[in-house]
Amino acid sequence: MSTESLNKIIRNRKTIYPTQFSEKEIPENIINEILENAIHAPTHRMTQPWFFRVYKGKSKDVLCQIIEKIDKEKYSSIKINKFIEKVKLSDTILSVCMTRDKNDRVPEWEEIAAVSMAVQNIWLSCYVNNIGSYWSTPSLKEEYAKHAGLNKNQKSLGFFFMGSYVHHETPKLREGLDSKVKWV
Repeated sequence: MSTESLNKIIRNRKTIYPTQFSEKEIPENIINEILENAIHAPTHRMTQPWFFRVYKGKSKDVLCQIIEKIDKEKYSSIKINKFIEKVKLSDTILSVCMTRDKNDRVPEWEEIAAVSMAVQNIWLSCYVNNIGSYWSTPSLKEEYAKHAGLNKNQKSLGFFFMGSYVHHETPKLREGLDSKVKWV
């Protein structure tokens, strides 16, 4: 791969929301390839804290059932229904989770950063496979963790919604290097 190709992938990756997805199915082998790329993210002390639950096809109903169990007094029905609508519009949803190192060898923020890098690998892999994607970190993720049976050493870091989408190059608004980088 050329430097130019890599730059194009990184600079054109963007959030695509479920309302923009097409109904074309994402093949399971592509999802597995994307997840394989995810687990090659950097990880301090090889804690490899990421794990993903894949909801696709009928298992999307399982995710909706978990979300419907969430306390309606704590989270509005509107928020819950919007989440369920995103699930229905998506081909595949990844529950992005983290397992803390049992020996507490690294600070929690480093493990969250490692999971975030895994998600970036997912995002870039989606882009090159014409898959639109969106990482959502709703406040109800803690309730999801409880109802989905995550243990006390595990944490939900949100949901990654995926659907077929033909990417188009569009300029992204970014501040220039001069405002973000200082050579010392």
